[in-house]
Parts: sequence; structure tokens; C-alpha cells
Amino acid sequence: MIDITILASGSNGNCYYITDGSFPLLIECGIAYKEIQKGINFKISSIAGCLITHEHSDHSKSVNDIIRAGIDCYMTQGTKESLGTSGHRVHVITSKQQFNIGKWIILPFDTQHDAIEPVGFLLANKAGDKILYATDTCYIKYRFSHLNYIMIECNYSLDILKNNMRCGLVPLDLESRILRSHLSLENLKTFLKANDLSECRKIILLHLSDINSSKDKMVKEIQQLTGIGTIVAEPNSKVTADFY
Repeated sequence: MIDITILASGSNGNCYYITDGSFPLLIECGIAYKEIQKGINFKISSIAGCLITHEHSDHSKSVNDIIRAGIDCYMTQGTKESLGTSGHRVHVITSKQQFNIGKWIILPFDTQHDAIEPVGFLLANKAGDKILYATDTCYIKYRFSHLNYIMIECNYSLDILKNNMRCGLVPLDLESRILRSHLSLENLKTFLKANDLSECRKIILLHLSDINSSKDKMVKEIQQLTGIGTIVAEPNSKVTADFY
């Protein structure tokens, strides 16, 4: 069984705690260190590693605190240089080159975002359970099979974004950045249709925009498309993925 605790998701911060009961991981550390401590009941010493997708502060805010706590952090060279981190706790990873943390096998893959060297992650444990984690990317060029759990960005709906731009709520330059850097509901649907979802048990939608998204619309459309239970990542919530 895999448990996922959502500590934060969105432009104000992203942080997720994942465990298979043996090797707990953090994915992202984009909130205050004290919030991370509180969110995992102060079990910091049990964390086997922290995966960071890119350097933006809503994904990496507490990286130095995490390192000082004795937790190994995994990031690309571009992310490392952008953050200015160093030391033996910082491990440089490369897209499409898998590595291990405890019993986890992790495959980073490149994503499309306005960061130096961003990645997403495919995680698998020894039991063969697979989790896809992808956020802050306008599209995903790779295809995956035998996924059990999908944690993926659904930042905006194109029609809502366009309407907000016409109403003056979203400036033209911000719209251009969103289109180039974040995953829309429409592109997410295209991605899901191109992948093998036959073993997928749950889809978690991440990093929804405060004004350019609709939780009900996104959950409804993804569930109708896939037939898979879909939820929105809510802060301080816990999801149990039972693969039996």
C-alpha cells in the first residue's frame, strides 16, 4: 500500500509526502520548513530523500533547511546551479537515467517549463507499483505503461483562461507564460488518451490556478474521459492508494 500526503499544491507552494511503508519520500519542498515538519508529524529523520523538479521557489523554498536536516536532495545540474546548493547531500540527476532511493526506482524525464532543467518523475517500488509525477510543463512528450497512480498538473482550462484575458484579469504576457509553461486541461486529456491507463487506480490533479481553473469541471471531464477516480490535490489531505 502506498500513502500520499498532500502538504501543499499550487502557486503558493508544492510539497508531497509519499511512502510505501518503508522508504518515505518528499516530492518538492516549496513551503516553509516548519510547515513540512508539522505536515509529517515531525518525522523528518525518517525521510529517505527529497525530489525537486526545478528551482522555482514554490517547489524548492525549503531546500537548504531540508539539506541541513540531513536529508539527501535530488535535482538536475541546472536546478542545482540555479539554487546555488552544494554539499554531499545534493545529488545531481539526469533526465532518462534512473536512480535508486532505498527500494524506490526513480526515472526522471525532461519537462517543458520556464526553468533551467526541469524534470518530472516516474517512481516504482520493488512490488512493481508505479507513480507518475509531472507538474509545471506545457506538455509531456513521453508515454508510460502500467501506471497505478498519476499525480499530474491541471493548471488551467483554455476557455477560462481566454475569458479571463478578455475580461482583463490576465495580462497578455502572463497568458503567454501560462501557455508555454503549464499543463492545461485540454493537453492533459490528450496526454491521458495517449497512455495506457488500464492499471491506473487514481488520478490526482495538481497545481490548479486560482482563477483559471474549475475543480468541478476538471474532475468531471477527466473522470468521464478515463473512467478513473479523480481528485484535486487539497492541502493537508491524505490519499491511500491500495493496489491489492
